[in-house]
Order: sequence, then structure tokens, then C-alpha cells
Amino acid sequence: MFVAVLISLFACTTAHANGQRFSETDIRERIVGKRIYLAAPFGGEFPLNYRSGGTVDGSGEALGLGRFAKPRDSGTWWIKGDRLCQKFRTWYRGKPMCFELYPIGSTRLRWLRNDGKTGTARIGPSL
Repeated sequence: MFVAVLISLFACTTAHANGQRFSETDIRERIVGKRIYLAAPFGGEFPLNYRSGGTVDGSGEALGLGRFAKPRDSGTWWIKGDRLCQKFRTWYRGKPMCFELYPIGSTRLRWLRNDGKTGTARIGPSL
């Protein structure tokens, strides 16, 4: 039991060690209108464009995504309870997803998706 508690505390501490979760204001100021580069598991980055009008689009062509799935897609984004949510037309079967975002310095972030998956991203230039 003690080991389980330690593992649980370590996981929570690690996820939040790099700062407080982005608020709605943080998301609007640091994500909206920017290109966000998701770190790919085997190297490279996957760009997503969070446009100010509420649309999001991306392309996995540089990572060779076209061999496995539709390389480009678009959808909508919104903010719900300090979480960035998005829904693509075909990616993830059109299922909506929400993310908690935590800063890692001034240009990087850690994301935690509502299904428990995590990763990192780099905040790129304005669109």
C-alpha cells in the first residue's frame, strides 16, 4: 500500500511540477492564433494551427502520416473549464477531446488528454 501511495504521489507531482495548469486566459493568450508542434513518439513534430476563429487544422505529411491515415484534417476547438478541447472531422474518428495544459518554460508545454494520454509540445509562431 505504501508503495502505491508513493507512486501515485510521484505521478501527480511529476505532472504538475512544471507549473500550474493553464487557465482559459492562458490558453487564449498562449495557444490561440499560434501553431503548436506536438512532439511525435519516434521523433519529429506534428503541427496544429489553432486559429482565432475557432478552427484547428494540421498536417502529418512531414511525419509520413499519409501512409497510415489522412495526412491533413481540420475541425473546431473551444475552451471548457480551463481545458482546450478539439474535434476533428476524421482524425480520432471525429471524437471530441479535451486537454489540460501545463507550462514547461516559456515555449513548451505538457498536455494531459481526458483519456489519460500525455505528451509535450512546443509553442510556435503566430499564424
